[in-house]
Amino acid sequence: MRELGTPVLDNHMHLDPEHGRGIEAVKDFSRSGGTHLLVVNKPSWHLGDLPSEGEDFRYVFETTIDVVNAATEELRGRAWPVLGVHPGLVSQLVDAGYDADEAAAVMKAGLDTAAEYAAEGEAVALKSGRPHYDVSEDVWEASNDVMRHAFALGAETGVAVQLHTEATEDLTEVAEWAEDAGLEPERVVKHYAEGELAGVTPSVMSEKDRLERAAEAGAPFLMETDFVDDADRPGMVMGPKTVPRRVNWLLENGYEDAVRNAHVETPEAVYGIDTPGSLG
Repeated sequence: MRELGTPVLDNHMHLDPEHGRGIEAVKDFSRSGGTHLLVVNKPSWHLGDLPSEGEDFRYVFETTIDVVNAATEELRGRAWPVLGVHPGLVSQLVDAGYDADEAAAVMKAGLDTAAEYAAEGEAVALKSGRPHYDVSEDVWEASNDVMRHAFALGAETGVAVQLHTEATEDLTEVAEWAEDAGLEPERVVKHYAEGELAGVTPSVMSEKDRLERAAEAGAPFLMETDFVDDADRPGMVMGPKTVPRRVNWLLENGYEDAVRNAHVETPEAVYGIDTPGSLG
């Protein structure tokens, strides 16, 4: 097992013990020097039927918590769950005959269920956002309404919110919505981010050019792969070894402060997690 002399956190990874590599991917991450994971539940329709009420999300949340517990057994550090509703669900529901407001109601109910786990300390963040592709105005407004609901739940339960959104380097309006709901904008994280982002905290895709921008900027950031763990799409996004390898690259290029920023300071500020203190 490789040790890089620092906690190494992948901020956004999916694990699918039923249809993907599951714990084998965690072992690859750990052997490469990875120590900590934030595991985001897969889209609910990937692990069951299309949901129609809040209880329909419980299976995917329980599955995620179970695989997080198994992942922790393989890590020098530990894993934590991120539970919520993928914003692409709105299109799945509309295609099935729901109108935008009805779809939003189902998604809010799913977030309510996720917030139950967060309130009990079983998740460090909720997942929400809005589509990254073109949608009708009513679907866009409904999606923003769902996201604002997630911010209110994050504030109520004391956890962060991870967002899946369109490609952008400016989410200042979204940061204002979070603040209006009582959630500090730094505790809102845009996953699949570029190297810099205005408004909320970027979770930077672990490509060298993006990481170099983030390191040079000096602002809080996180690192991720968005590993999808889908046997039908084995090369989709980035593999589980990527974050440890990129951490090693950053260290070799003199970016020790950036590594501490992304793997110690920002996780503490956003999620309240102590990566050095949870190393075994």
